[in-house]
Amino acid sequence: MNYFNLGLCSVTFRNKTAEEVIDLAKKAGIGYIEWGGDIHVRSTDDAKKVKALCDESGIKICSYGSYFNSAEFNENKWDEICRIAKEMNAEHIRIWLGKKDSEITSEAEYKKLVANTQKMCDIAAQYSLIVCPECHDNTFNNNTDSILRFIGDLQKDNFKTYFQSRYFRMEYDLDRIDRTYGYIKDVHVSYRDLKKEQRFRKKDKNYLDKLLKKFMEKDFCGIVMIEFVSGNREKNFFRDAEKLKSY
Repeated sequence: MNYFNLGLCSVTFRNKTAEEVIDLAKKAGIGYIEWGGDIHVRSTDDAKKVKALCDESGIKICSYGSYFNSAEFNENKWDEICRIAKEMNAEHIRIWLGKKDSEITSEAEYKKLVANTQKMCDIAAQYSLIVCPECHDNTFNNNTDSILRFIGDLQKDNFKTYFQSRYFRMEYDLDRIDRTYGYIKDVHVSYRDLKKEQRFRKKDKNYLDKLLKKFMEKDFCGIVMIEFVSGNREKNFFRDAEKLKSY
């Protein structure tokens, strides 16, 4: 194919240098990298470095995986993150939306989360950046109804969401894609988690195929990013990249 725009999260290879991550992406024919703020890009100087390296290799930087949590808003820290993302010419910043599942988030905590994220979106807008929470358990973005409620109350055009499957509820995943499709910016694919679920829960071997087919039917134009691979091994990464390229 390439039906999808293919990306790689640098956190897939936390033990490698930025140069090595770029080399792997280039060899695999992947056109985008999401740089993580935990290891590879911690400052504007780091951002300048990876931007120059990516430009030289013909790879685009799609996003910045900041690991900033909107439950603990700090204006100076968030502004610095926006500056780092802008320095890389990233389009959006990945964040965590709170520290609790939506079902156990109190109303007071919810209102604070909304207010904090509104401030974050306002600051990000000054840098022409989009704010995207990771789709994950132990955050408010743990189910479809909660994120739709949040988006409705937030009322910010530069707020989108990632889609990420946990690979054990097909009906839920397909419904989430349908109901949140207009807000899905990019997709994270974890072959590590997919393998784990298939091994221990004996789920559908074509699980991921069905999800990606759903995106294809909707003419998804975002980026499908490999987040983790089995054993964090290079050979598994190249194998998984080839799978995605076959769609």
